Amino acid sequence: MTERYDISLNTPAGQLTSAVEVPTGFVPVSAIVPMMRRLGEEAQALEERRSIEAGQAISCHKGCAACCRMLVPVSAPEAFALRDYVQTLPEAEQTRLAQRFAVTRTALLARGLWNNLIEMGESTNPPDDAALEPINRAYFALRLPCAFLDQEVCTIYEQRPAACRELLVTSPAEWCQNPVEHPVAALPVPVRIGPALSLLWGELTEQPPKLIPLATALDWAARHERENQPRWQGTRILDRALDKVWRFLSQAFEQK
Repeated sequence: MTERYDISLNTPAGQLTSAVEVPTGFVPVSAIVPMMRRLGEEAQALEERRSIEAGQAISCHKGCAACCRMLVPVSAPEAFALRDYVQTLPEAEQTRLAQRFAVTRTALLARGLWNNLIEMGESTNPPDDAALEPINRAYFALRLPCAFLDQEVCTIYEQRPAACRELLVTSPAEWCQNPVEHPVAALPVPVRIGPALSLLWGELTEQPPKLIPLATALDWAARHERENQPRWQGTRILDRALDKVWRFLSQAFEQK
């Protein structure tokens, strides 16, 4: 059974009002992922509208997949949700994805990056932006397409991580091919859903928040499968999740 909740949030780009259906029973923390993604997208849509009204249209379009070659961080709940989704796919598609992830792993091992990414996902002290910068650059320099990318199109578009959804730019799309020489103008992100989910998971499981590279996320979720077995009441998860959302919105207002 579910219960309907009306949510109202003040964002730097305007008022966000949404209705969500929350399980009344006990569910894993990954059950909150779809709702959180939706809230993030609705907040981002307000930012996008404000940008367009200011004469700065979003330049992202289907097929411009430079961002699909970047190091994408996901939260533990997202990793579990993504693995659950992949397991619902036809066997042939699962095999194809496994082969693509194997190619990615081989390439990262050859460049000495794979173990760094594994350590990042297991760390009890996730690296800060300064520590991540050289890893981000080294990863992007490989131009490795995401294993979920097929002919420059995302095959899990509706299930893609929050970090993928949040990266929108108003600068020319071709600049994303070389952001070092051509710094891109990214749309502000009022609520970073991935970090919010990481904080939520850390609070509920009494563990440090995790920063898991997408390239290793399915492996991570398989190794930590037992950690997605505990159940919490859906309304409690919602309450704690909204607490994290409000925290990020407060920071966004402070930065204005």
